[in-house]
Amino acid sequence: MSLKYKIVPVTPFEQNCTLLWCTETHKAAVVDPGGDLDRILAAAEDEGVILEKVLLTHAHIDHAGGTAELAKSAGLPIEGPHKDDNFWIQGLAMQAQMFGFPAPEVFTPDRWLEDGDTVTVGNETLEVLHTPGHTPGHVVFFHRGSKLAQVGDVLFNGSIGRTDFPKGDYNTLIHSIREKLFPLGDDVSFICGHGPMSTFGQERATNPFVSDHRG
Repeated sequence: MSLKYKIVPVTPFEQNCTLLWCTETHKAAVVDPGGDLDRILAAAEDEGVILEKVLLTHAHIDHAGGTAELAKSAGLPIEGPHKDDNFWIQGLAMQAQMFGFPAPEVFTPDRWLEDGDTVTVGNETLEVLHTPGHTPGHVVFFHRGSKLAQVGDVLFNGSIGRTDFPKGDYNTLIHSIREKLFPLGDDVSFICGHGPMSTFGQERATNPFVSDHRG
């Protein structure tokens, strides 16, 4: 497979930070470095990959808390999320205080992402889908070649993202899942922000919030 991944759970929230890399170039992206950077860097070293960039699905602290430090120490550009999550980035110190995290540095992504954009990892290209609901600027990364999606906190195995945070919206989230993610195909596997992987087909069949059979 031309794109490989390794999930590295970080922070007390056990957030699924992910190393994604191109097998041809060994260049890698770190998706959602929420913290525990030593663990992330050790995983990169174990796999023999060269860090190329940081990709962010959204700016909640368990996903974005280690971003500034990693980008600065490793000289990496930051791509994502969508600019509607800027208020979450500006509020990182407040988030840290609220959830008992170390206070992170605020940062400005080198590139805000829009629906329909693409990002590269080595020679591989991932499609960007803007999927608001959990946060207004949430994005999903989709690698069509390996039928793999990185969905952050939009959808989980058997559940969906919370919508009770500022600017979260339940109906918007359901729309993002059903109209943006499910059409990508039942056979698409996805890495979510917390917990085990699943497929869109399994969630369409069994997820009580978004299945085709929900009451």
